[in-house]
Amino acid sequence: MNRRQCLAGLAASPVILRAGGVTAQASGWPERPVRVIVPYGSAGSTDAVARFLSDRLSAALGQTFIVENRPGATGTIGTDAVAKSLPDGYTLGVITTNQAANETLQPRRPYHLMRDMAPVAAINVYRHVIAINSRLPANDLAGLFAHAKANPGKLNYASSGPGSIWHVATAALCSRVGIEMEHIPFRNYNEARTALVAGQVDVMMDAIFTMAPLIQGGQVRALATTGPVRSDLLPDTPAVSETMPGYEASLWNGLAAPAGTPSATIAKLNNAINRILAMPDVIDMQRKQGSEPMLMSPTEFGAFLEHQIVQQRDWIAAAKVQLN
Repeated sequence: MNRRQCLAGLAASPVILRAGGVTAQASGWPERPVRVIVPYGSAGSTDAVARFLSDRLSAALGQTFIVENRPGATGTIGTDAVAKSLPDGYTLGVITTNQAANETLQPRRPYHLMRDMAPVAAINVYRHVIAINSRLPANDLAGLFAHAKANPGKLNYASSGPGSIWHVATAALCSRVGIEMEHIPFRNYNEARTALVAGQVDVMMDAIFTMAPLIQGGQVRALATTGPVRSDLLPDTPAVSETMPGYEASLWNGLAAPAGTPSATIAKLNNAINRILAMPDVIDMQRKQGSEPMLMSPTEFGAFLEHQIVQQRDWIAAAKVQLN
């Protein structure tokens, strides 16, 4: 999903500042612009969500929220910048499913998510669709699995890069059903989709919203979606869970702050974000884009992150996913 598509749709309290061992107090947060670091480039759904939310927070809290892109190392560079910032409420970071996977995939990363970051709020979740090149002889997941088993190692699947959510989720699915497909990483989502349409790759897992036009245009074939139930955008496409209970894959977005950020600031942010996500126009916009708002308290979001880290760890181990 590009930014234009998403944007077209999507009590003040003391603050403790930590600097050089000196503690100072300030009140009235936010009293100056707030940075929102996106650990990815300026295109894609996560960037669009961050800009939409920043615009709404600017209006709700009366101070500018500025999005800053810090891409690199599958989100590690930008996330580390947030973790090392002053815990004063003026630097926030968007975290996604990738950050949960990085806890396992990148053991030498310079931060630990649950130690160095404070959960602020969940934002939304996008479900995926498993699509294949139209020339592949399969009309459903069972057909794909049978074809892959009959041709071990001859099929391949695309992703937006090693260790990406689509790489891990597809590898975990292959491991669970006992099939072999070669992983073909691309630099970004658009290149991978183009390769799928052209027949250069056989299978791809992608966000429903971005793949739906290709499916409806007959350029690729949808086999299954990865949410707990069928998607309103592809109501005739079954969910993987209908034949494989318990399998669910998604891209979620959330907001975090450096560890030590005052709880009152986090509470104020969480309250403002949840009010925005509950607005009828926001709910309708998300539904049309194949996503769902996630309203959680900071504590609930923290528990969600812990669960996601464990799930990604288990999937990575089962599928033997490694970064070079």
